[in-house]
Amino acid sequence: MGENENRRTVERLQQALEQGNLQALVDASDELYSPDVVQEWPQSGERITGLDNVKAVNENYPAMTGTQPKPSFRRLSGSGDAWVLEGTIDYGNGIPVSWVSLVELRDGKIVKQTDYFADPFEAPAWRSRWVKIVQPVGR
Repeated sequence: MGENENRRTVERLQQALEQGNLQALVDASDELYSPDVVQEWPQSGERITGLDNVKAVNENYPAMTGTQPKPSFRRLSGSGDAWVLEGTIDYGNGIPVSWVSLVELRDGKIVKQTDYFADPFEAPAWRSRWVKIVQPVGR
């Protein structure tokens, strides 16, 4: 299992997420994740251990929250067993939440995925003479 297989796995993860339907991710989970996968969400302090639990969280998310997250991707980077996906997620309210996913692989399967989520905020006026706004908040 080499870098090309790991890249294909991460690209397949991106494709499943881009469908904007968590069921597509659930359907691809056996192909993508190791049975002993660990997924962590540091902002909420949650750790999801094992493929069955990862699938259950994704499968139940829309019914339990009333939303279907829609990701938009900015960049995929990495090599070997470590990859990073960057983008935004719209949880249905039109506000793009920044998202970074650190993906670790073994034998072409995801064994650890750590996802960071950050709400947008207005740039402070005091920095305006040194910075350029490249994307206004809310877009």
